[in-house]
Amino acid sequence: MAQDLTPQYTVPGIELEAAGRLIGVLRTRLHALNDLHLTLKHVHWNVVGPHFIAVHEMVDPQVDRVREMADDVAERIAALGGVAQGTPGALVSERTWDDYSIGRADAIAHLGALDLVYTGVITDVRAAVKEAGEVDPATEDLLIEQLRDLEQFQWFVRAHLESAGGKLATAGVSTETDAASRGGEVG
Repeated sequence: MAQDLTPQYTVPGIELEAAGRLIGVLRTRLHALNDLHLTLKHVHWNVVGPHFIAVHEMVDPQVDRVREMADDVAERIAALGGVAQGTPGALVSERTWDDYSIGRADAIAHLGALDLVYTGVITDVRAAVKEAGEVDPATEDLLIEQLRDLEQFQWFVRAHLESAGGKLATAGVSTETDAASRGGEVG
């Protein structure tokens, strides 16, 4: 049974039920961002191989920005009159995706898997932008700003996975394990 997220109050100009729908969308975004932050840190800690330092140093600014995004989403939830559920238990019980599946691995393997993670996150943010745009331009704007940054981060990842001819090693894969194994097929 879906939880009723309708707040007791919200920002001026938004109906309470609409605010409740936005809060639901933003809670999922909050969980995705908290999960992405932890996944990026996991990659940072478990990357090995000849591209170690490049990936290790590329990921930390992404971690910092994703943490800022999560904070912005949590504050928007609160402004709309909702409760920002930022606990690990809420994340795990409410998420609709599986946990990151790659442990200690070569940098390119992690980047292959991370490309798939970013694809999922970006796809979901695009859907959230559309839903928010029907109700609240401020929430829509927040999500669009985050979308731009997430797409740039995926571009950074994909630059390591793309051949000089423009072929993406992870094209067409559907699992992190497949993406990790295909990441090494650049060239």
